[in-house]
Amino acid sequence: MRLPEFLQLHWQLILFIVFCSIAFIQLFYYLFFFSRLSFYRERPKATSRTNAVSVIVCARDEAENLANNLPGCLVQDYSTTHEVIVVNDNSFDDSKYLLEELRKTFRQLHVVELTQEAKMIPGKKFPLSIGIKTAKYEIVLLTDADCIPASEHWISRMQEAYDDDTEIVLGYGAFHKKSNFLNKLIRWETFHSAMQYLSYALAGIPYMGVGRNLSYKKAVFYRHKGFSAHNHVPGGDDDLFINMAAKKRNTRICIHKESFTLSKAAGTWKQWLTQKRRHYTTSKFYKAGHKFLLGLYAFSHFLFYPLLIASSIFYNWQYALAVFGFRLLVQGIVYYKAMSKLDEKDLFPLYIFFDIWMFFYYIIFAPALIIKPKPTWK
Repeated sequence: MRLPEFLQLHWQLILFIVFCSIAFIQLFYYLFFFSRLSFYRERPKATSRTNAVSVIVCARDEAENLANNLPGCLVQDYSTTHEVIVVNDNSFDDSKYLLEELRKTFRQLHVVELTQEAKMIPGKKFPLSIGIKTAKYEIVLLTDADCIPASEHWISRMQEAYDDDTEIVLGYGAFHKKSNFLNKLIRWETFHSAMQYLSYALAGIPYMGVGRNLSYKKAVFYRHKGFSAHNHVPGGDDDLFINMAAKKRNTRICIHKESFTLSKAAGTWKQWLTQKRRHYTTSKFYKAGHKFLLGLYAFSHFLFYPLLIASSIFYNWQYALAVFGFRLLVQGIVYYKAMSKLDEKDLFPLYIFFDIWMFFYYIIFAPALIIKPKPTWK
């Protein structure tokens, strides 16, 4: 029997086999990668020590956010030497005067005023580089002006992850919880992204971090010549740098709930879509291996539900639903445990809906992979 005749006679079976293959790929990611975060337990340390830490916040026209959030960094319960550096990048609002007032109360606050734009270096990289060079201490802890530490032990918890081999610590940047649907959707996407980059790091394949909650040593920053490899890209001061510098042995994660940062989620769909499109313009610059792993997961996720429907209609709905049910069971266990770790358990009842939503999510944001990003970070 010729191949075209075989395909014509057995295309329904082939369709089901393809569906099973896609389901197998999905199960591989859940069981090999994502389960690492779900069942993660921090390794006990032989010795415990505290390190001097420089917290760095870059801000442009962020007076309101600085007033609301910066005190959370300044009142940290951390007895070891530390400082908080705010790089005020060409702000036209009242940020300068607000920071001057805060300096009168908090001696650990240091302000760097930038009054000129960096030529040929778009985005946040130049002010962040200045902040790192200004830092007195080897360990720098980064967050954004619109973020507030989830507890007064944020600095303490993040620096506890360091040992002799560690140069990079990946944290979790969450969003304040609200009851509206958009907030839940944004927190789901944030959780889903964090589940990936934290699990990959646990698997020895770190590929990104988020600037809302990220720490590394100045030595690794200087060793890689800062952001010079991707200065032409407006974004990427967090994920592209980590993609370049993070290795299996030098990277750890910190997911203690006291180590989280919290920020206000976008209030409108337009704001969120703009933010996400800007973030996705940097992923095209990831290492080839990382792009393959991330792309294979997204591709299999995208195809799963169309193939489920097609297999149910054209082959055997009972077999198709059996495959779907098994994936759903594994997925539910992994999600529930991971959501518990990241304090997002209220999203669990909606995880099936959000999983289906990801089909449309990939369609919406796929164009961002080829769109040229805007040259500003605000």
